[in-house]
Amino acid sequence: MGATPLMSLGMRAMAANYAALQVTGHNIANASVAGYSRQRVELATAAGQYSGAGYFGKGADVVTISRYQNEFLTREAMSTRALAARDDARLQQLQQLEQLFPLGEQGLGHATTQLLNAFSDLANLPADASSRQVVIARARELAARFADAGQQIDRMQSTLREDLKATVSNVNELASGIASLNQQIASVRGLGQPPNDLLDARERMLSQLSGEIAITTVQADDGTVAVFAGGGQRLVLGAQSQTLVVADDLGDPSRAALAINDGGRMVRLDSQALGGGRIAGMLQFQDDDLVDAGLLIGQMAAAIAGAVNAQQRLGLTLHAPAGSVAAQDMFGTGSGVAQPMGSNARDAQGRPIGQLSLTIVEPSQLQASEYTLRNDPSVPGSFVLTRLSDGLVRTVAPGEVVDGFRVDPGVPAPLSGDAFLLQPVTRAAQGMKVLLSDPKDIAAASPLTATLGTSNAGTAQLASLTITSDTVNPAHTAAITFTDDSGAYSWELRDRITNALVSSGTGTWQPGSPMPQPPDSDINGFALVLSGVPRTGDVVNVAMTTNVASNNGNAVALAALRDQPVLGRVVQPDGSVAGGVSATDAYASAMADIGVRVQGAQAITDISSALAAQTDANRSSEVGVNLDEEAAMLIHYQQSYQAAAKVLQIAQSIFDTLLSATT
Repeated sequence: MGATPLMSLGMRAMAANYAALQVTGHNIANASVAGYSRQRVELATAAGQYSGAGYFGKGADVVTISRYQNEFLTREAMSTRALAARDDARLQQLQQLEQLFPLGEQGLGHATTQLLNAFSDLANLPADASSRQVVIARARELAARFADAGQQIDRMQSTLREDLKATVSNVNELASGIASLNQQIASVRGLGQPPNDLLDARERMLSQLSGEIAITTVQADDGTVAVFAGGGQRLVLGAQSQTLVVADDLGDPSRAALAINDGGRMVRLDSQALGGGRIAGMLQFQDDDLVDAGLLIGQMAAAIAGAVNAQQRLGLTLHAPAGSVAAQDMFGTGSGVAQPMGSNARDAQGRPIGQLSLTIVEPSQLQASEYTLRNDPSVPGSFVLTRLSDGLVRTVAPGEVVDGFRVDPGVPAPLSGDAFLLQPVTRAAQGMKVLLSDPKDIAAASPLTATLGTSNAGTAQLASLTITSDTVNPAHTAAITFTDDSGAYSWELRDRITNALVSSGTGTWQPGSPMPQPPDSDINGFALVLSGVPRTGDVVNVAMTTNVASNNGNAVALAALRDQPVLGRVVQPDGSVAGGVSATDAYASAMADIGVRVQGAQAITDISSALAAQTDANRSSEVGVNLDEEAAMLIHYQQSYQAAAKVLQIAQSIFDTLLSATT
């Protein structure tokens, strides 16, 4: 019976090596499977069999099938994957947004220039019907381009919301799958062996989930893993998963926000705390890039329309008699909105109780920003206004004009805990349209005309007459008389019909500077510029325009808007207004802003993608299948198997010899 221990040794060795061969083949077969972690047979020496000659070895036993894993590299791979997914999602959206700011003839800057050039052509022929038709056509084209740009912003917002819903649905499916695998893993672990394939499947799901939303995981003693997202909100715990939902933003319901359904209670997630994943990238694009782009377009639309409308109202239309039809605005734009926050107190019908109105006062001072407004607890009756573009906080009184707009409490007034999102220019472009259809409605003529005295001795000539205020009264006639050769003058403003004196004053003319000069900053709402040099006794008369068809004063002023700072102007501490840029410069700046964002996002995406690829490669080198190593192990186990088979062959031969010896 001496062959028995030998046969036992051979059989155990064959079984152990067969298991090792099977696992090695399993590794090789799964070498290209994403997320697969290689496995190894863990062998232990079998207890020897005692005999009179001592203990005979009985080979090796298969203790378990272990799974290679490196928790640190796995977490790093998930973290970098989340960052790369976030950056890539934002980049893709920015590349689409960039198409709203085209160069050349397709851009908003070109359309604006075309309109202002049309005003210049009209100034050459103020009564020409075709020139007026061109102005109307250019105005319609400009309004259509702004409206289309605004509508494309809305479409991008709508598409992004749908993409978010699809991504959130995928997150919920993955979370549910992880919870189900948790339950299976906990059950299988009770049998005493690790469920390697289930662990791989769960890790693959965790990796996919990290690409959608940044997660942190905590391993439990029973083998389950808890998953947290959004700054610590529970997504998976044991065999239970929570559901993510796309909710309305508290400030602007048209924008999306993220919330989690925690046992029937909706918990909003801070988009800034999401960290990474496609969802974080899309929300970052929505909250920062898309909003800013809409504000840039809205600011341009409101400012350009406001500048043209203001100058248009100062002129005279071609309708006869002069002044019989008042000049009307050329453009209409979307109104400013004071959005009540979702947390405001509401009535039984769900409508906000406290009311607030927002009115645009000076379009040139509007900024490309939104604002939050709350009651000021330290100053009853006042508000705390925060400009979101730069975080500037101010205390404002009801009715006070700030950045070109005014807020007024409604009925009832905002309650103590109410807050509002102020959107002065957010919807301006979407509502831009042309209000004029009759070419005669274009106010090309100035309401006032300047003439030089027939007996003037100096070389002074009329350079320009500009209407500076809507307080101009065509029923008044101004006479400016120079009292010396150094530019001193006196002036009188009289009623055109009765010749009654309305007001008078003195001033000093400066070459190249408009009159009047301080202390008389306004005679009748006009600014007069002279070329040449006036002499004592020279007279300049400014009276109501009688020949509207030949007057081009307001058309010249409209054309001059091309080079004037019409948007982004700022009120200084002393009350003066400074700064600002022209319409074409503003569009160029907007294009540059979006272009820089795209380039920056591309650079960041390249870096984060390379880092994610590197960390994934590091993890694969540690826990992935190495075909060369597996091939070497395969040869090793094959040889061991063959050796064990030889042992069995020898044992069989000995056993046969012993049997034959007894017969």
